[in-house]
This record gives sequence, C-alpha cells and structure tokens, in this order.
Amino acid sequence: MAPLLQRLLSLFGAHSWIDGDDITVRRYAPNLPNWPQHLELRIAMLSDFHFSEPWIGLQALEAIVEKTNALKPDIILLVGDFEDGPRFSQPVAPDDWARGLARLQAPLGVHAVLGNHDYPRIIAKRHRFLAEPAAKIALEKVGIPVHINDAIPMAWSGKNFWLAGLGDQCTEYENGSPLADLDATLTKVTDDAPVILMAHEPDIFPEVPARVALTLSGHVHRGQIRFFGFAPVVPSRYGRRYLHGHIVENNRHLIVGAGLGHSGLPLRFDAAPEIVLIELGGQA
Repeated sequence: MAPLLQRLLSLFGAHSWIDGDDITVRRYAPNLPNWPQHLELRIAMLSDFHFSEPWIGLQALEAIVEKTNALKPDIILLVGDFEDGPRFSQPVAPDDWARGLARLQAPLGVHAVLGNHDYPRIIAKRHRFLAEPAAKIALEKVGIPVHINDAIPMAWSGKNFWLAGLGDQCTEYENGSPLADLDATLTKVTDDAPVILMAHEPDIFPEVPARVALTLSGHVHRGQIRFFGFAPVVPSRYGRRYLHGHIVENNRHLIVGAGLGHSGLPLRFDAAPEIVLIELGGQA
C-alpha cells in the first residue's frame, strides 16, 4: 500500500516514504574566488536524514548510499540531523544507520557535523549540548569523524585545503552560552589554503568571512512543504533568504541542500529529497 500511495503522491510533487526514485541529484559547479582553479574537487553533500521508520529507514539509506557512491565523489560531507524523525514514526537505532553510512566511499573519506536534532531539545528551537550524543558515538564508531568547532588540513592532487566543521547553532551549553564558535573554528586554520566550512544551519553565513571559500548547510529542507514555489514555514531567522541552492553575497558563496528526510510532518511537497554534488575547480 505504501509504495502505491507514494507513487500517487509523487505525481503531485509530494514525498513521504523515501526511496531511490524520490531522491534527486542536485549539481553545482560554482566559480569560487578563493578556490584555485587547478584544485579539482568533487564533493557529495548529504544532510537532514532524520532516520525513522517507515519514512526514511534502512531501505532508503541503501538507495542513498548507492546513488552517492555512483557519483564517485572525492569527499563526502554529512551536514547534520541524523536523529529525531517526524511524527508518526519509529526511530532507527543509531548503530544501524551508522553502519549504512559506513558504506559510503570516497578517497578523502566521509566527514560529519551534527545538527540541532542530534542534541536533546530544551524548549522550542533550543537544544542542550552533550559531549557524546548518540549520533556522534555511532558515527565515530564506524570511522566517520565528527567535527565540532574544528578544522583539519586535507591534501588532494598535490594541493592543500582545510575542512572546517561548526558546532550546531541551535545548541547551547548548560550555562546558556552557544555551542557554535566560528572564531574558534577558523582559528584552527593555520595557513592560507582554501577553506570549506560545514555548518548545519545556514544562519551563520552573514558572519562567515571572505577567507572561507565555500559554506555548506542544510537544516531548512527547502521549506519541506511549499505551495506554488512558496515556503510558508522556514526554520531560519532570515526567513527564505537561505532557503535553498547556491547563494552569493558580497562575493562569498553558500550552498544549502534540501536534505533527505522530514521534520515535524512526514511530508515533503515541492521540496524533493536530494543529494548535492559540488564540483570545484577546473572551470574554463
């Protein structure tokens, strides 16, 4: 019944039970001022899984992994929100979905940041920091590093760049201070090699310096439910400013993915789940 109903829903741009046919591949080839043209890098970005049954479970994960690996990325970036599925769902055990993600393959590996739903909720949009939340434990157990206010050097094709991961912006310590610390994150960058910043929520973008070549975010699900291209509810203090896609402000570049799963209601409408493929360098 569910597959038949899903096929009918998809005719109208709606997605509840996620499978391979629902997932689109969104491609970008931005010409970044702070990225050397001779450094070609193929990035697959995945975000907002919200693993849950029956909507986006282990069968959907198999399709996501297969589609992502077929793109032959050089690096795979997981931009948060693995946990906390929508209403009318059952959680998938972190160890189970992490084993699925461990099948992702890229020469430079798979790297992650956490999202707000990977931490316990306090009230409304506030979440409490845990040093070892379940998502972090599960990811690191299968060899996927989780970057929280950190940056690491990477080498590819004889060139260097930095991969930075910002702590979640909706999460705070017990004393109320924010987890996300952009200055501390970028302080870890010790040379002039280009920087890619993973930040689950795009709201940090106005504060990101031009030193960062590209910021990658998810969180807003392209509005998740849109009517005639309009998203009435967007979980961002900037409204629809960072809703989706490749955004350029003051010669700084941001790409926001639509994500894969659901938050709140188990429905996507005119906001198909997507894998993002970004190809840097090599432009004529």
